[in-house]
Amino acid sequence: MSTPLSLTRDEALAFLREHVKNENMIKHCLASEVVLRALARRLGADEALWGMAGLLHDVDVEVTNADMAVHGQKAVELLRGQGLPEELAQAVRMHNEASSGAKRTETFHKALAAGETITGLIIATTKVYPDKKLASVKPNSVVKRMKEKAFAASVNRDVIRECEGIGIPLPEFAELAVAAMREIAPELGL
Repeated sequence: MSTPLSLTRDEALAFLREHVKNENMIKHCLASEVVLRALARRLGADEALWGMAGLLHDVDVEVTNADMAVHGQKAVELLRGQGLPEELAQAVRMHNEASSGAKRTETFHKALAAGETITGLIIATTKVYPDKKLASVKPNSVVKRMKEKAFAASVNRDVIRECEGIGIPLPEFAELAVAAMREIAPELGL
C-alpha cells in the first residue's frame, strides 16, 4: 500500500535545495534517492516513499553543521513541517543512530542507512577509475574496496553491511546500487 506524500518529487528537490547549498551534498542526496528507489523495488516496498527519504535524508546537514549529535533531529522537524509521513521522518531520524539514541531495527531504516552510505563508497571508487565514469565501475570493485579501511575511510562499512540484515547480500547490494546510480550518472557528473 502506498503512503500519500504531501510533496511532489520536484517540490521535495526544491525543498532540499532551500536547505542544502553544497552541490556535492545535493548529488549525494540524488544518488541516495535512486538507490532507495531500487531497494524499494527489490524489497516490494513503497518506491515513492523510500525515494523521497533518500532524497531528503540530509536536508538538515547544513543547518546542523553536520554535527552527528543532532543531525537527523532537525530534519524530522523540517519534514514534519512539510506534512510528510511520520514513517519517512522516522527513517530519516534513524539513518543517524548517533543522534537518534536508538538502534535501527526496521527494514526501511536499515535500507536508508545502508543505501545512503554505499553511495559514498561508489563515488570514491568511481573517482579512482581513469575515466572517472560510473559506467566503468564494476560492482565487485566496490565490494573489494569495502575491505580497504584506508580507502574512503569516512564511509562506515558496518552501516553498508546492514544490507545483509534486510536480506540482500553485499555483492547484490553493490550491483543494485551501482546500476541505480548509473541511471543518473550525468546528474552526478560521473
